[in-house]
Amino acid sequence: MLNNKTILITGGTGSFGKKFSEIILKNYPEIKKLIIFSRDEFKQFEMANLPQFKNQNKLRFFIGDVRDKDRLHRAFDGVDIIIHAAALKQVPACEYNPFEAIKTNIIGAQNVIDCAIDRKVEKVVALSTDKACSPINLYGATKLCSDKLFIASNVYSGEQDTKISVVRYGNVAGSRGSVIPFFKKLIAEGATEIPITDLKMTRFWLKLEEAVEMVIEAIETMNGGELFVRKIPSMKITDLAQAMAPHLKLKEVGIRPGEKIHELMISTEDSRSTIELEKYYIIKPESEELRDRILIKGKPVDVNFEYNSGNNSQWLTISQMKDLIKEVDEEI
Repeated sequence: MLNNKTILITGGTGSFGKKFSEIILKNYPEIKKLIIFSRDEFKQFEMANLPQFKNQNKLRFFIGDVRDKDRLHRAFDGVDIIIHAAALKQVPACEYNPFEAIKTNIIGAQNVIDCAIDRKVEKVVALSTDKACSPINLYGATKLCSDKLFIASNVYSGEQDTKISVVRYGNVAGSRGSVIPFFKKLIAEGATEIPITDLKMTRFWLKLEEAVEMVIEAIETMNGGELFVRKIPSMKITDLAQAMAPHLKLKEVGIRPGEKIHELMISTEDSRSTIELEKYYIIKPESEELRDRILIKGKPVDVNFEYNSGNNSQWLTISQMKDLIKEVDEEI
């Protein structure tokens, strides 16, 4: 599927982009090129000098911003597959700078779509988040808009036959944006207690490798218009704190604006369009025209089905989270 293909990843210097690049370059030696498209030249310099990327003659770095449609149009020349990972993701920053989030997460998404279709790109996979399902903060709302744009774009790709799908997952243990680095910082600074916004809070967790694996599976199986939701385990935030700092007290500080007790990946309203497979769910598009294109077969979920981190059937134990954090630390 990836042999002799040119792959481009927007926001490629982030945690996902680096892990995706590492796995692709290691396991798919027959690719033509892998292009990292991002706006920070210093992060590109740092990434290029990591041991796993030195002397990689198939790796390219393009400076650019998804807000800049002309630059995207130039960068997408000759590209076969695009992974769209670029986004403003910090909830407080998006709340304080709302239109900046809109310009990157929504207008940037539309720019990627338009340029991918114009450049006759074969496949586009956009990364989503659990916060995009029934959003209560601006980041989630912009990502929901982005998801809708990517799914609907399959209708007007026309004769170019560009296939576009979305992959949605929860917190990634090895990413900069998770709560794990925050807890680590507090512990290193000698904190006497760990702040917990709500003692009932749960979150979905997965490893970066699992996120990459899901994107590769989507590339291989997508027809265009699917929203893939990975089945992943949940964990109580109190158990996470216990795994990291069993000697410290927990202090409940109150839920923050735009935060949920349990994160949601599939809402009850989505259940009418959702099918279940062994490792993931697929939310089919509402449009009958698009829905008929989806050839992947699965079992329809119950009408009142909802997939959230509180009602999940898979749970990480404290011991498993310790192992996961240790694994992440060893990779770093």
